[in-house]
Amino acid sequence: MIVLITNPVWQTYIFSTILFLALLLSLRRRKDQDFFPISVSQELKGLAILTIVFAHVGYELVSDSRFLSPLSTMAGVGVNLFLMLSGYGLIISSLKKPSSVWQFYKRRLAKLYVPFWICLITFFTLDFFWLHLNYGLVYMIQAFFGIFSRANLYLDVNAPFWYFTWIVIYYLIFPWLLIRKAPWLTAILIYLATLAIILWPPYFLSNVFYLYRVHLMAFPLGILLGWFFNDSAPWLKIKEFFSRIKITKKYQTILLRAGSSLLLLAVILYLAKNSGVGDKPIIEETVSIITCLALLALFLIKRVEIKVFYWLGFFSYEIYLFHWPLMYRYDFLYKYLPAWLALTLYLLVFVGLGWLMKLLIDKSGQLLSKKAQ
Repeated sequence: MIVLITNPVWQTYIFSTILFLALLLSLRRRKDQDFFPISVSQELKGLAILTIVFAHVGYELVSDSRFLSPLSTMAGVGVNLFLMLSGYGLIISSLKKPSSVWQFYKRRLAKLYVPFWICLITFFTLDFFWLHLNYGLVYMIQAFFGIFSRANLYLDVNAPFWYFTWIVIYYLIFPWLLIRKAPWLTAILIYLATLAIILWPPYFLSNVFYLYRVHLMAFPLGILLGWFFNDSAPWLKIKEFFSRIKITKKYQTILLRAGSSLLLLAVILYLAKNSGVGDKPIIEETVSIITCLALLALFLIKRVEIKVFYWLGFFSYEIYLFHWPLMYRYDFLYKYLPAWLALTLYLLVFVGLGWLMKLLIDKSGQLLSKKAQ
């Protein structure tokens, strides 16, 4: 159901004010001293899922795209952030804890598929009994394997699942192309492998490969970043260079961080407005990747944690899995409330549902472990 919206600009101002205040009130001093701590990764995931939710609401759910603009213009950046962080996390984990291909699949694919199957079964069941929707046996079988050959927001069980197929492809080829002594070569090989899929797409991906072609560089880039910052020679040389630069006065450090942050923020805002969306795929992707790197640098140099981003990031995968069907087919807030209030409450609902899903999976895993013993 498309939501009719009045006064979209003013509603955007109200929601933006609430979001800004929430972010401000959730600031906490960073306690860790790691260069790239897990907390920063979670915060970036939180930002990424927000950009995706905002884009789906602003451009697909409500009747006037001015609502949430310009917050809704960076969905492509959000997808690339997820892919970049996935590549980074996989290579760091693989270098620290080597595993066989089977062990990799058993651990990593289970984390992808179990929450995915829970959501898929839930929506197939609800759609059939509540809305009397029948997707067909072939569609449902392909869906359970994680194969989605289209991304129609209004006809598919969950259109954002096109991303699930793409990330599964990366997970399937990663352990076979992993070269622990040369992770940079792994990044190149994975890029070439996925480029081949874009150039010669299999028939079941022919209708969605246009989405993949603007998200080719992010995952290999994450692998490169993981190699670069994982005690590698390039990073050590740069680190040694900066260690020679002595900043003895506290205000100099503050000014350096503030100046760098403002510069990065200016770059991000400029690229958000001039995103290259609708231009050639290589231009759109390049602008998106530069934005991702600028965001990464900004989050790494800040000395505070943003807890709102952190918790949204902690539940980002679960939010990705259920946010669109819940708002579009099973909306229970937009039809009764102003859009700014409905979206605010939905974000709280998403976090709550994400917590419940994680709790359910954890309890189920513990129960199965006890039975196995």
